[in-house]
Amino acid sequence: MTETNDPLPVALFSEILIIDQMVRNRVSKALPKGMELSHFSVLNHLARAGGERSPAQLAKAFHLTRGAMTNTLSKLEWAGYVHVRPDCDDARRKMVSISPAGRQARDAAMGAIGPIISEAVDYAGTEKVRSMIPILREMRRGLTEG
Repeated sequence: MTETNDPLPVALFSEILIIDQMVRNRVSKALPKGMELSHFSVLNHLARAGGERSPAQLAKAFHLTRGAMTNTLSKLEWAGYVHVRPDCDDARRKMVSISPAGRQARDAAMGAIGPIISEAVDYAGTEKVRSMIPILREMRRGLTEG
């Protein structure tokens, strides 16, 4: 295990946090009017995952409380971006799916933020980024399990 006074982890997490802040700022400004980053994240997740998810599954995927996810889903439902229905097997549970309007909003958002993402990848280089993804994924898994 790396020692807590080792500058390597501090430098790594400093860079990750700075990148996170910069990406959030740039992406938030590029998103279509009225769309928040949390809205885009849920729409993107639903579009990529296909099918339905329960609010609890979504909360777990985003490491959020159920209340926070319910708030985001309420806003997305009000905007017409998701469909929320009772679960056929357990009426106490709900299921969420992306609507056609939600898919269009997600696609518009991807079009707006695509250049930002591409610029970052181009700057670092495709091969370097490709080699970083497994490392970052492994670190994320370690943080999730820890």
